[in-house]
Amino acid sequence: MSRHVKLPTGETVPALGQGTWQMAENANRRRQEIESLRLGVELGMSLVDTAEMYGEGAAEELVAEAIEGQRDQVFLVSKAYPHNAGRQALAQACERSLRRLNTDRLDLYLLHWRASVPLEETVAGFEDLRRAGKIRHWGVSNFDTSDMQDLFAVPGGEGCVTNQVLYNATRGGPEFDLIPWMAERHMPLMAYSPIEQGRLPRLGPLQEIGRKYDASAFQVALAWLLRQPGMIAIPNAASPDHVRDNHRALEIQLSPEDLQAIDAAFPPPRRKHPLEMI
Repeated sequence: MSRHVKLPTGETVPALGQGTWQMAENANRRRQEIESLRLGVELGMSLVDTAEMYGEGAAEELVAEAIEGQRDQVFLVSKAYPHNAGRQALAQACERSLRRLNTDRLDLYLLHWRASVPLEETVAGFEDLRRAGKIRHWGVSNFDTSDMQDLFAVPGGEGCVTNQVLYNATRGGPEFDLIPWMAERHMPLMAYSPIEQGRLPRLGPLQEIGRKYDASAFQVALAWLLRQPGMIAIPNAASPDHVRDNHRALEIQLSPEDLQAIDAAFPPPRRKHPLEMI
């Protein structure tokens, strides 16, 4: 089973992808991590997210090994450090990521978070890379609503196709204004740590709802995210069984009563909360 989300360009991508944060940090887990990523791609979770920051490039190298021979089946995402956001530095950072990933292009290149480099320079750098065929799309990560407004005020800023932020049942801040702002512009949100790195409450309504569907609390939390239009989730998975568990969340169709119970346990925000990061 698969579900897709449309980018502002009209291209569709899997709603359920795979993250790689904290991968490639333990040599004893490398083989299992590669098997997990490969299985995810086979199951249709072919959006694979990584970053130059993850293991200082080691995660990108692991991804390269995992997708060898199936690059064209993968929507490959990486992210640049904020200190590499200048026009020339971004080009150099992209080249390094491409070498580590053993590919000639990224499907999506993100600015990992905002820092001191002017957004005008970063947008110009992204557009240079896009015109050169080094990247197909670009976006941002960890941008709050005001940051997105600043981005769209820059020439070419409307070329951004997504914003990757921390969002899950316990981190609902984006629901107040960021998600509506992006939805108005037909821009999907990419949710990282969608199950709070496994720290979501296992007891309570998520577990109770899970019993109805023979599912875990984590699967219910993923299904809660994925039922939203314009939502991409990129959970990590440490094993092939974990990948299968994540994938099964696509089969869970939560009822209105389920959603009410989740809202009661994790109330939607009634005021603006600053965007959180892990």
